Amino acid sequence: MGEKASKMDYSKSEYYYNRELSWVAFNHRVLGEARDKTIPLFERLKFLSITASNLDEFFMVRVASLKDMVSTGYKKTDIAGMLPEQQLEEVNKATHDLVNMQYSTYNRSLLPLLAESGLIVVEKHEDLTKEDCAYVDRFFQDNVYPVLTPMAVDSSRPFPLIRNKSLNLGALVSRKTEKGRKLLFHKKSAAGKELEFATVQVPSVIPRIVSLPNAEDGKKRVILLEQIIERNMNQLFLNYNIECVFPFRIMRNADFYIEEEETDDLLKEMEKQLKKRQWGQAIRLEVEEHIDQRLLDIIKKELAIEECDIYYIAGPLDLTFLMKMYSLSGFDDLKSKPYIPQPVEELVAASDIFEEIRKHDILLHHPYQTFTPVVDFIKQASRDPDVLAIKQTLYRVSGNSPIIAALAQAAENGKQVSVLVELKARFDEENNIVWAKKLEKAGCHVIYGLVGLKTHCKITLVVRREEEGIRRYVHLGTGNYNDATAKLYTDLGILTCSEAIGEDATAVFNMLSGYSEPLGWNHLALAPLWLKDKFLYLINREKENAINKRPARIVAKMNSLCDPDIIKALYEAAAEGVQIELIVRGICCLRIGVAGTNDNITVRSIVGNFLEHARIFYFENAGNPEFYMGSADWMPRNLERRVEILFPVLNPELKEKVWHILENQLKDAQKAHLLKPDGTYEKVYKSEKELWNAQEEFCKEYMAVAAKMKKEQSLARTFKPEYSQS
Repeated sequence: MGEKASKMDYSKSEYYYNRELSWVAFNHRVLGEARDKTIPLFERLKFLSITASNLDEFFMVRVASLKDMVSTGYKKTDIAGMLPEQQLEEVNKATHDLVNMQYSTYNRSLLPLLAESGLIVVEKHEDLTKEDCAYVDRFFQDNVYPVLTPMAVDSSRPFPLIRNKSLNLGALVSRKTEKGRKLLFHKKSAAGKELEFATVQVPSVIPRIVSLPNAEDGKKRVILLEQIIERNMNQLFLNYNIECVFPFRIMRNADFYIEEEETDDLLKEMEKQLKKRQWGQAIRLEVEEHIDQRLLDIIKKELAIEECDIYYIAGPLDLTFLMKMYSLSGFDDLKSKPYIPQPVEELVAASDIFEEIRKHDILLHHPYQTFTPVVDFIKQASRDPDVLAIKQTLYRVSGNSPIIAALAQAAENGKQVSVLVELKARFDEENNIVWAKKLEKAGCHVIYGLVGLKTHCKITLVVRREEEGIRRYVHLGTGNYNDATAKLYTDLGILTCSEAIGEDATAVFNMLSGYSEPLGWNHLALAPLWLKDKFLYLINREKENAINKRPARIVAKMNSLCDPDIIKALYEAAAEGVQIELIVRGICCLRIGVAGTNDNITVRSIVGNFLEHARIFYFENAGNPEFYMGSADWMPRNLERRVEILFPVLNPELKEKVWHILENQLKDAQKAHLLKPDGTYEKVYKSEKELWNAQEEFCKEYMAVAAKMKKEQSLARTFKPEYSQS
């Protein structure tokens, strides 16, 4: 086997799948949840909304990047051997198909089911009753009209700047009196009137879903805000006849590049660049499918949009509004029962978190377990008189972050607080600028990331003075310090006071703040300098074990897999007999069934109620298994252009817990999709008795532990020892 494997050239493009098309396939898996009739109806709405949000970001970043490559004449092929032009063409076809399926799902499945379930969406204002019309007209006058800014276009008023992702109504209008008017657009109506272009932005500050008076049968009825505005367009252009009105929405290139080495103040430069994001090149236009061609011609010309970038929509534009519809009250029976994160067993009765960490390392599994211990770790450190310093990296945090508040309080309490706030965290830049300024104002030492690199690792270091001397407490995680997403994303973290890891953590922060690289590491491995080599070493060690007939197996869970060196190493290891089981939620450029690998690689993707976000890596190591967790996916950007941390799981009990997590996911037969040799995925459905849902099982397990803890506490209170008087 070894001789045959050594002759295979696994660097050939035919052994890899295109990254962008793999992403579209992932969004199809999310859409599959919206189409799954076994899922509660309102959960299906949520999944459809997520596909729309995902697609927006995909266009603003990935499609925008491809368009930039094409416009600059970039001719290098991707991992799958495709030129940018070819990728753009294939992505265009795939996303048009995806959008068609989104709206087929919405129109043919979800809308009728909503109506049956007591929620009627009035799709067109023309369908309103006389009483409804009076109601929405009054709503328009009282709530909407004062907010709107109608804009006509003529020789003195140029075509307005249309904001990125904003929903707009475009109209063709004609003057009731045309004397003395010089028109910019010389379109003519059927009656021969000169037509002008006009537009109004649908305000995002007003809820898009507007409730109507309930129907006689008690059903709840809603209409979208743009329909109310469209009905009242004549109120916005009093001197005009409204010839036609149609909604449109554009997506702009939201990617930008900063010459960091040439920038004196990164914070100010980021603020300047963010303002430009709203006015980047238009790369996608969504319009209603029956839009007036004359109106479309004007929009196309002014936005310089090509026909292939126009999406004709059979329904309401921007399906992200469905997430707001999910929040409508009165439909709890159509939603999954909300899961409440459970307490961490080791910390449930702890008054001193540092005392508990000194006893043993603590594994945190979110969102099944509450994120509160991470917040409490920093809060307690901020108040503890023995804590001397707190150091932390922040990539994405919530809008009202208790962690930010605790760090600010720590600085005000006189502690040395150093925080690396990554200003380049895409689409969180503005949020992070606000937090950086707040932390600086409170007296924290704030670092704005490293030049040319994103700092994506998740680490907190607390330095505490104790009787034995200085002790370092460390939190390492796979997910962001975001208390909001910690209820939705599956992530893992470890709290430890290991001396060796504490030394490594200090070296990490010294490197981030002072560029001083340590001579060596005890346990941590960091990108971009050491991590990729570490992974390649671990994969190759399994290959050597297989060659030498020792136990060899790799189980790796991550968000994305597209690094060619890692994939090549996996192919070579599989060819030598290593059993490789990959759990990859999103992008996967590795192909299944590649010649020579003997079907030793499987890839599964789990799409469930929680977003799978943890990164876990298991290596059999000839019968002495090693477990690692970290912030990095197997992608070039994570391994070569970001600061990432891989940390080991050293405690035997915690190793068992982490293996249980992997084992559960490998058993999933309800939410898992298996990758096939043609690049498509199919759901793993076994018999009804074997419909194992890993996420549901974790919820049950942690709820059972919490119930047991509650019972034990109750018994302890009931059977307090009685002391007789002597």
